[in-house]
Amino acid sequence: MEKIQSFKIDHLKLMPGLYVSRKDIKDTVTVTTFDMRITAPNRQPVIDMPALHTIEHLGATFLRNSNVSEDIVYFGPMGCRTGFYIVMFGDLKSEDVYPLVSQMCDFIIDYQGEIPGATPAECGNFSEQNLNMAKYYISAYKSELTQNKRFKYD
Repeated sequence: MEKIQSFKIDHLKLMPGLYVSRKDIKDTVTVTTFDMRITAPNRQPVIDMPALHTIEHLGATFLRNSNVSEDIVYFGPMGCRTGFYIVMFGDLKSEDVYPLVSQMCDFIIDYQGEIPGATPAECGNFSEQNLNMAKYYISAYKSELTQNKRFKYD
């Protein structure tokens, strides 16, 4: 079998950033997948599950209610727990979605109240949430992204 593109990235060098992971084109439709890498793989601790789950709920809620909601295909965590994938319609660059990701970070950092979708009827693991830790990870990510603007895999 052919090795998939994400396994060809040297994770020993990968740093927090916002990267184009892949672009898929079918007929006239382009879908861009972004790697929203929050922690440095194999060098920093992975995101704990309750915080990861909260970021997923809040991030998806923000993106699905944003001014580009029709362009959002998917937002969800990586299995390795070092970040998230944002999948969008369009032939896009990281710089194109940087403002949106920055706004999403602000939304999570400033969020108060009950986590959207965190009830037994709405979520299969509703009680595993941690808003304070979600804010911690996203604050650190936004600071790193703002300072270093890593948009290309090295």
